Amino acid sequence: MHLAYPAVLSALLFCTGLYGVLARRNAILVLMSVELMLNAVNLNLVAFDIWLSRTAQDTLHSGQALTLFTIAIAAAEIGIGLAIVLAVYRNRGTSDIDRLRDTAESAASDDDPESARPETAEKAEATA
Repeated sequence: MHLAYPAVLSALLFCTGLYGVLARRNAILVLMSVELMLNAVNLNLVAFDIWLSRTAQDTLHSGQALTLFTIAIAAAEIGIGLAIVLAVYRNRGTSDIDRLRDTAESAASDDDPESARPETAEKAEATA
């Protein structure tokens, strides 16, 4: 099999994952898209490892070892990411990324009322 087939499939998977990260609003779907991107990288690592092992006499299979490392990192990332998403969902009641950003911005302006009013900031600068 040629190297082009898994490389093209990997590029398509990576682009699909990138689209999912940029276009989705749900945090769980964003995490799934990141996993799709990591799987595209894994496919590339294995494909290039097999392609290079045909030409080299000494094969270390470092691409496959890196793939196992990437799978372990991805599993840890999903575990931590899901825990964070569940904690945010319990506290805020939504996992929509845009709403979370809006509520964080409104909470920051509610916590510091002095910075929200421009006249108090001008008085503070005048007295200093």
